[in-house]
Amino acid sequence: MENDNKNRKEKIDVAHTIFNHVNDSHEWHIAGTHNHGIIFYLPVILWNNGLEIFSSYKFSYNHVVKGKYGYYKMFGEKIYETNHMGLLHMDSKGIPKNKKPWDFSITKNVVSIFISSCLLSYLFVRMKRNYKNHQIQWRFGILLEFLILFIRDEIAIPNIGNKKYKIFFPFLLTSFFFILINNLIGLIPGFPNVTGNINVTLGLSAMTFIISNINTNMSYWKHIFCMPGVPIGIRLLLAPIEFIGIFIRPLTLCIRLFANITAGHIIILSFICLIFIFQNFFIAGFSIIFGFFISMLEIMVAFLQAFIFITLSSLFIGMSVKNYDETH
Repeated sequence: MENDNKNRKEKIDVAHTIFNHVNDSHEWHIAGTHNHGIIFYLPVILWNNGLEIFSSYKFSYNHVVKGKYGYYKMFGEKIYETNHMGLLHMDSKGIPKNKKPWDFSITKNVVSIFISSCLLSYLFVRMKRNYKNHQIQWRFGILLEFLILFIRDEIAIPNIGNKKYKIFFPFLLTSFFFILINNLIGLIPGFPNVTGNINVTLGLSAMTFIISNINTNMSYWKHIFCMPGVPIGIRLLLAPIEFIGIFIRPLTLCIRLFANITAGHIIILSFICLIFIFQNFFIAGFSIIFGFFISMLEIMVAFLQAFIFITLSSLFIGMSVKNYDETH
């Protein structure tokens, strides 16, 4: 009996199952097994002394793909240039040293972003068309209007100011709804975890960094490098810290969103995997109950993390555009 239980436990690779869902990939595995399931093979687009376009299906069984300009093999969802035998030269850490072509492939995260963008466009176009006599006639549109007014009155205006908030308000709204809808879509079984991808959160944080720094004034830089009313010795100590803080602030935005969304998905998937590992009625009941509880909690986190991101973004922008000389 002990040997049977061990064999059952070995059948499921928990770490692979969890990270396969959390990470991006060149194919979209909806349900079922790799051999008998619902899988969408996405287009692979490479640049290697020329344009290569083919389906990711060719990598599905670890095949070496012959292109117009070379041979390619996928290892750990990264594509490497190889020979006709598929030879990969590994370093001491088990990472291939082969040359990597430029990869512009449409991955499942990219497809999910397209879907969420189209859904957002549909919602707000419909919201616009349902205004009559300056009143929204669509019930879901009332909720959207409430969120927009809340962001304007409670986040944008207090942090940026009444005079300048309109310049940055479209960015804050777009960021909020983009993060929110992708947080919620990521909770649907089979859908990818877009906001749990650090490349996506880094891109969003980079936008905040660029917007906040290209709209600064002399008063802002003066208070970074030459704080008024502070002794020279302390200025020399604080100036490097304040300068480093300019880069740390958007980095914390990136890591906070990535870590919170990814952690929730990992916990839910861990509870689900317990069912297949132990194959026990009581463990299954425990996993379903707590998995459902965490899923409900994740819906709240989806809204909370979207609000936190734009609140901090508006705060950083407000710090940059604020004229300290006028306020003090």
